[in-house]
Amino acid sequence: MSAAFRPLTLGVIAIVTCVAFEAMAVTTAMPVIGADLGAGAGYGLAFSMFLTASLLGSVLAGSRCDVEGPRRSLITGMALLIAGLVLSAAAGEFWLVTAGRAVSGLGSGAMVVALYVIIGQVYPSKLQPVIFGWVATAWILPSMVGPLAAGLLAQYASWRWVFAVAIPIVLIAAALVWPRVRHLGPPDSPDLDRALGRRRAVWGVFLAGGVFAAQWAGNEAAAAGSVFLGVLTAAGVLAAVAALAVLLPRGTLWLRRGLPSVVATRGLINAAFVAAEAFMPVMLLAVYGVSPATAGIALTAGAVGWAIGSFLQARVPGDRRHLLLAGGSGLLTLSIGGTGLMAGAQAPFWLLVAVWSLAGVAMGAALSSTSVLVLDASSAADRGQNSASLQLADQVGAVAGTTVGGVLLAVLVQREPVGQESGYALMWLALAAFAVIGTAAGIRSASVRPSTGKVHSQA
Repeated sequence: MSAAFRPLTLGVIAIVTCVAFEAMAVTTAMPVIGADLGAGAGYGLAFSMFLTASLLGSVLAGSRCDVEGPRRSLITGMALLIAGLVLSAAAGEFWLVTAGRAVSGLGSGAMVVALYVIIGQVYPSKLQPVIFGWVATAWILPSMVGPLAAGLLAQYASWRWVFAVAIPIVLIAAALVWPRVRHLGPPDSPDLDRALGRRRAVWGVFLAGGVFAAQWAGNEAAAAGSVFLGVLTAAGVLAAVAALAVLLPRGTLWLRRGLPSVVATRGLINAAFVAAEAFMPVMLLAVYGVSPATAGIALTAGAVGWAIGSFLQARVPGDRRHLLLAGGSGLLTLSIGGTGLMAGAQAPFWLLVAVWSLAGVAMGAALSSTSVLVLDASSAADRGQNSASLQLADQVGAVAGTTVGGVLLAVLVQREPVGQESGYALMWLALAAFAVIGTAAGIRSASVRPSTGKVHSQA
């Protein structure tokens, strides 16, 4: 890579690493934080508020980037992330930690969208797959070392350092990125006026509220069997779907050919993978009786596979890139379904780990390709909005997958309608259904014009 791009690339990687660390490593320290500050019933809000706020941040940043360019959204996002980290690190009560997580989530959502716009504006098309490979790796490394580092800090120093340690990294990243982005202004002919941007912001609030209600009430309803909570879950889902129909490219919800199906593929495969990964340790502990450290081997194998897939996709020519979406989603279907069937049959642990590593390869190849295809399909005037759509699909997919996974765990495993091994097998087969639909979306993801390589957004 040219030396001219090196500082910006290092800054982008540092920013993404901080966002990933904030999202993942805090999970390890949260039990210590909850015990120290008396979390009580509000424990789960510290997680859901981060994701809910990041949804809103993505919508707001997407609109601002298309009107003003990415500079303000990036700087605002960095400032909010740092403010949230400071608030959480200095918290004397648990509600302040929750508030800090919400502020950090708002900043994280804005920063990631701004970074996508910057990548689309600054890097030539041939380098974008390489950059997204590095961005994927920047998400993977915190998932491998972040929880261990956070656990050691919480155990031997203080949980407050889990938040504080990321602050200087964000500041250094800002110093690396700013010289290359300070000249980036608004598009020459913006498609989005400020009034439309404000309407999108309102829908963003509606989406965040619907997702939060569906996530919280869905998990509570599965545990308590309350009719009221079931109705609240349905209302939250309907509100979120209505908002997504407005905020995502037209036709995304019914897999319209081209750009809408690229965005849909992103959300569907993320739902399948994130849910399966989230419940992998509890399945391995229950079925195989392994230690938490041994169960972590499977997650590490998936992360390594993701890194491999991310770098392999950079070698695929642009006119064939959309095939990675269909192929990656299909491989993900087989990997998740195969993992569940092998756990149900109590196949050798190493074999299950090998199959799960293929799920990581599938995600690395397909997820990075969705980023490249969306930028390829975007003009300078709608790059922010399309990048925000991709992040919304990513985040809503994760929430939907984990919520469905939690309901399936409660219904199929904890209530024991069938044997434990069979319950987990059925649960994983149900989660694989997300990837099956993702395969269909991947097939419809793009018809490519040989002369331009651009992706049609029309059926």
